[in-house]
Amino acid sequence: MDSRKDIGIALGLLGVVLFAGTLPVTRLAVPFIDPLFLTAARAVIAGVAGVGVLTLLKRPIPPRALWGELVLAGLCTIVGFPVFTALAMFSVPAAHGGVVLGIVPLATAAAAALVAHERPSLGFWLVSLVGAAIVLAFVLSRPQARAFALGDLFLLGTVLSGAFGYALSGRLSLRMPGWEVVSWQVVGFLPLSVLAALLLWPHDLAAVPLQAWASLAYVGLVSQYFAFFVFNAAMAAAGVARAGQLMLLQPFVIVVLAAPINGEAISASTLAYAAAVVATVLIGQRMSVKRQ
Repeated sequence: MDSRKDIGIALGLLGVVLFAGTLPVTRLAVPFIDPLFLTAARAVIAGVAGVGVLTLLKRPIPPRALWGELVLAGLCTIVGFPVFTALAMFSVPAAHGGVVLGIVPLATAAAAALVAHERPSLGFWLVSLVGAAIVLAFVLSRPQARAFALGDLFLLGTVLSGAFGYALSGRLSLRMPGWEVVSWQVVGFLPLSVLAALLLWPHDLAAVPLQAWASLAYVGLVSQYFAFFVFNAAMAAAGVARAGQLMLLQPFVIVVLAAPINGEAISASTLAYAAAVVATVLIGQRMSVKRQ
């Protein structure tokens, strides 16, 4: 047994659960908080938390050679992923979005091959392709598919941003602790986040209900910050592609959470598609992935 890999898988599973709450709580917030302001505000919350952690632990500024990668990863995880997620949640149910995000592992494996120097086996690719095909079949099977075309386009942006954000963060996590990677990302973007939040500041914040504020707190402290502590460590221990494939489990968790949080009626077909996607991870985790 590879204890380091096992620890990485355990951390990855925890990360998946933490990330899974993002879509349901974002959908809870967007009727009351503008998606762009929500994106800026969550980055501000994470940035302030990052300043506190780095100051408390007296961490030195990363080497200049890593600044470019930190910025690129931050553009994906702090700007792209949250913006596309919030926009998508305007027009698609959280459960629908959760199953569509089942394609993230395939995209992450491709991104890992491009930027993290990992070489998944043919079996790994085939299993990931099967998972992606199940996701595509789900989207095309929906009777509201045409009405949700724009939302699915935003979800595609979410997938691409997440894949490259994970791959770049995973590569950085081999050279510094995963919690430090995300901390420097959110701190580096803090000035822009504050400026964006001020420019997008809504005039009716007093009318925002408590549930929307709680959602903002979650996506700021957990989705944008703490969940990356866990998942970056998972990618460093188990590899970007292998940890990323655990995201195949996320649709099932999102579907389960969407019922109590959003009051969405979960159909038997949605559960069946989610379960099919989940099943592929049991096979995929047995496939080899070479790390160079």
